[in-house]
Amino acid sequence: MKKIKILTLVFMLVASISQAQTTAMQFSGPDCNGNPVDLFADLDAEKAVVLFFFMPSCTSCPPPAQKIQAMANNINAMYPGKVKGYAFPYQNSTLCSYSSAWVSSSGVSALYAPMNNGASHVAHYGGFGMPTVVLLAGADHRVMFSTLSFSTSDTTIMRDSIMAFINSTTTINELPSAVSSFSVFPNPANANVSININLKESSNLKMDVADITGKMIAVIMDEKQNGLVTKEYNVAELPNGNYLIRLNANGQTVTRKIAVKH
Repeated sequence: MKKIKILTLVFMLVASISQAQTTAMQFSGPDCNGNPVDLFADLDAEKAVVLFFFMPSCTSCPPPAQKIQAMANNINAMYPGKVKGYAFPYQNSTLCSYSSAWVSSSGVSALYAPMNNGASHVAHYGGFGMPTVVLLAGADHRVMFSTLSFSTSDTTIMRDSIMAFINSTTTINELPSAVSSFSVFPNPANANVSININLKESSNLKMDVADITGKMIAVIMDEKQNGLVTKEYNVAELPNGNYLIRLNANGQTVTRKIAVKH
């Protein structure tokens, strides 16, 4: 009898996973703090959205939520407002008061807006794990990542997926208001790359090199500058491929793609 029950549970889990959707399920209206919410509007505005489904009194749920929040905060520091999050109870019997308290006590209010009535969303994305995490992005409202059994390595997968999405949608020619020009040459490059920045005003500049997924490789500068700024970066040790030079000026970011060919 026990074996039959176990096999039945396994079948139900596989069945629920097989029914998971590849596109998002809309939700809108106020969150549990009374703030307006519209998932599709977030996605249409080219934001990445994390959905975190938790079980009340689940001691294993807050740590993954905290890891994801730390990752998202790092991305939002470079690309303000690009990542949003919503925390749902996995069922409909948990009230907003509990969801709000859970987000606050778990220390994840910097990313997640508390929600209620998560049962239909859990079913849509394939069932509940401890916890269930879903990553959405794009005007096509696609599911980029989902899991019913979160592990630490999933944070890296989510980060790389978000950065690849941002890099595919960010307009690289839109300069920060303090920058009149930003050039990187030669391109393609196999040795030194010259980077020229012309500033309209004194600005706090941060510049780094990243791979195409957005993973940082090196910091080129982090300082206050004005006027014409020239930097060099040697790409000789980088493998052939495409890379990003990211410039943040007073909180606004612009990206230039370069190709390394030896």
